[in-house]
Amino acid sequence: MQAAILNPAPPAAAPDTRPLVVHLTYALDFGGLEMLLVECINRMPAHKYRHAVVCLTRYTDFVRKITQPGVEVFALDKPPGLGLGTHVKLWKLLRRLRPTLLHTYNLAAMEYAFTAACAGVPIRVHAEHGRDASDPEGKNPKHNFLRRRLAPFIDRYVPVSDDLQRWLDQVVAIAPRKIALIKNGVDTERFQAEACEASASPWGATDFVIGTVARVQDVKHHKGLVQAFIELRALLPEHRDRLRLSIIGDGPLLPAIKAQVAAAGLQDVVWLPGARSDIAALMHSFSLFALPSLAEGTPVSLLEAMACGLPVVASNVGGIPEVIQDGEQGSLVTVADSTALAEAIARYVQDPALAARHGRAARERIEQRYSMTAMLSAYTGLYDTLCREKLGRA
Repeated sequence: MQAAILNPAPPAAAPDTRPLVVHLTYALDFGGLEMLLVECINRMPAHKYRHAVVCLTRYTDFVRKITQPGVEVFALDKPPGLGLGTHVKLWKLLRRLRPTLLHTYNLAAMEYAFTAACAGVPIRVHAEHGRDASDPEGKNPKHNFLRRRLAPFIDRYVPVSDDLQRWLDQVVAIAPRKIALIKNGVDTERFQAEACEASASPWGATDFVIGTVARVQDVKHHKGLVQAFIELRALLPEHRDRLRLSIIGDGPLLPAIKAQVAAAGLQDVVWLPGARSDIAALMHSFSLFALPSLAEGTPVSLLEAMACGLPVVASNVGGIPEVIQDGEQGSLVTVADSTALAEAIARYVQDPALAARHGRAARERIEQRYSMTAMLSAYTGLYDTLCREKLGRA
């Protein structure tokens, strides 16, 4: 088991009585969910809670984004499959750490709420940030049976979109009193409508750049975005020489996407730099943000792009329609329809005034509804409420 302490805290004069929150996730790598987890740790009032992170599999250098002093990070090295030994490892770790609260993320970590209950962790919270490409509507009977069976061991389910809240209530059949909707938020100071630092993008000022930021995995459907880009170049031959595509992110399908780009002879007009830490700057090299996901909660990269004043073309799926009003901040297209995606992007290429208008509206919507402050207040309030209800703490 790997373990690390980030930014060690100075020795305390007295025992630290702040409640410990253990965040349990499949892995800690570059991604939207992971970025939110780190933001919550870094920004939640330090006098209220301590934090630790447990990864079922592994963590990468992404952990260096955790700036809160004294945060321990563990990797349990779970093998593929059931990994029953991982339950034993986690049980032993929780018995040693003695957390007040376990916060699990998505299906892969949910079953460990039972392990936490056995280890004596008094409060268990489970967050649903989105569904898998293999089950975009969340109807897998085996998975939903598991969610219902674990309900007695979970104090609150936290969906991040209205769509996920309805699904937990109406499809999974979780009691409404156990559901607490908390929408994702974005740092509107870091992600601004005007560039605050130079971008390392290879493209020029006159290029029209379609950009996306997402982990390169099947649910994000990068293959469909590359195909739409091919169709866009054929659709707009007069703009062909200035059309560019930036795909920012790493993941298991990156080699396949690189092969698709090479097979189409697009290496000179498609940029695939992998994971980057300068996302805010790179967003300002984009002319438009595209997100052709097969399933979604409330994608963080979408909120960040809108905060940067970018118009958006995205799949009409999951929580995306709650964020994007079609024809107001961007355009929504049928899921897995590369032609519709290309045609929607083409409208912005041909009409710069439309792109500018939708970009301004996108920024306004983020400022009004998706602030980081509101999200952090909601999570802190949830932890406070559960501590009062279960432990009698003020």
